[in-house]
Parts: sequence; C-alpha cells; structure tokens
Amino acid sequence: MPARHKSLASLQEQLAGLRDALAEAARERAAEDQRQRAAVALEAKRRNEFRDAMEHMGAVQPLAPRARVDHERVPHPPDPLSRARDEREALHASLSDEIDVDNLLDTDGDLSYRRTGIGEDVLRKLRRGEWSIQAALDLHGHRVEEAREETAQFLREAVKRGLRCVRIVHGKGLGSKDRVPVLRDKVRRWLVQREEVIAFCQARPAEGGAGALVVLLRPTR
Repeated sequence: MPARHKSLASLQEQLAGLRDALAEAARERAAEDQRQRAAVALEAKRRNEFRDAMEHMGAVQPLAPRARVDHERVPHPPDPLSRARDEREALHASLSDEIDVDNLLDTDGDLSYRRTGIGEDVLRKLRRGEWSIQAALDLHGHRVEEAREETAQFLREAVKRGLRCVRIVHGKGLGSKDRVPVLRDKVRRWLVQREEVIAFCQARPAEGGAGALVVLLRPTR
C-alpha cells in the first residue's frame, strides 16, 4: 500500500477512535442525567407514601396548608464549562503536529493538496480562483495553540454554514523569530487531518499569496 494511503488510513483510525471516545462520554452524561431524574422521582414517591400512611392513621391530622409552593427539583444540565473543555481537548487531539504530510502534498511550488479521489481539475480551478471565497480566518499574532483551536473552530463553523471555499491567512513569518513562517507548515498539517477539507492551495497574490491558503470543503450532506 502506498505511504500516502497508509498515512490516511492511520489518520482515519485515529479519528474513528476520537469519535468513539466522544460518543462514550455523551452516553455517560445521558446515564448520569437519567440517574438524577430517577432520584428525584424516588424522593417524590417516598413523600407520597409517607403522606398516605399518615392519612390512614385516624388520630393524625395533616397540617393546614400554607401559602407555599414546592417546586419540582429538576436536575442541573451538564456543566457547560466541562463540555467546552472536552470539546477543546477533542479539537486539539484531532489536529496533530506529528503527522508527516510531505507525501500527501503535491510536489508543486506551493505544496498544494487534494484528497484521494479528488481530480487534478478541481485543484486547477482552485488555483485559478474559480471558487468564490466565502469566509476568511486571519491567524496573524496567534500562538500555535491558539491558531490550532481557531482553525478547528473556523472549519467547523464553515461546515455548519454550508460554505465550500474559505481562506486561512497564516502569514509569511516576517514578524516571528528568525523570520521563520511557523504557522505555514502547521496549518497544512492540520488541514490534511480534517475530513471536510478536500483540497487547498496557496492563495493568489491578491488574496495573500504565500501567506495564505485557499481551502475547498466537502459539500454538506
């Protein structure tokens, strides 16, 4: 099997494991919610049984009702902060810096990319600017971890909105130490790991040139 296919297969296995872990966490939260609801129902049943027992004892009279309302206790929803933290960790895990993308990129001047099964004509049209850019993300001034999270969030929102073509500006590294474009290679690594990304190439000069990528997304099902 070619090295490119092996890398994709390994990546797909990692993503499948991540999806299974998230599904298991969701099942655990649902089970905890069910346990809390059962506890509330059991407490209400015990109160009713106690009241019935007291009413069957002739010498016992219930207290006169007061102007008080007992509201049913509703279990609190899952902590949104914990959920947000879990989502951030999942996004971080889904965008690794360790993957070797050299064998996945086309050996052209701008190291473009197209997923297996995507024709060269798609990439050619993307280079020509035949796809209209519908949204853009500017990573100037971001640290690596911030850029990783922003990229994942940007792609996820683009998919939700049904966008097909977006631009990610990673910069040319002119303001970084030793003038090295740190984010340029990392953004490429992150993009090839996203299932919704089917192709990308260096932007045209008017759209950022070597400091940006134009990304084509899979059609929304």
